[in-house]
Amino acid sequence: MPKPIARRKTKKSVAKRFKVSANGKILYYGAGRRHLASSKNRKRMRRIGSVRLVDSSDQKRIEESLPFSHR
Repeated sequence: MPKPIARRKTKKSVAKRFKVSANGKILYYGAGRRHLASSKNRKRMRRIGSVRLVDSSDQKRIEESLPFSHR
């Protein structure tokens, strides 16, 4: 019997936090909106909740955790 080919599994914690766009950019939502919102002003809350691009230094590590995302 031939050995099965080893495959990388998707890191589910990374898959829940990041999204790969059609152009291959990795996007995420800002942290800090879940609770203690009354002490944060509206402008800050809008800025926190916006979609952001992952920094280039972290991009390779996240892409390795998402082997089946089409880049």
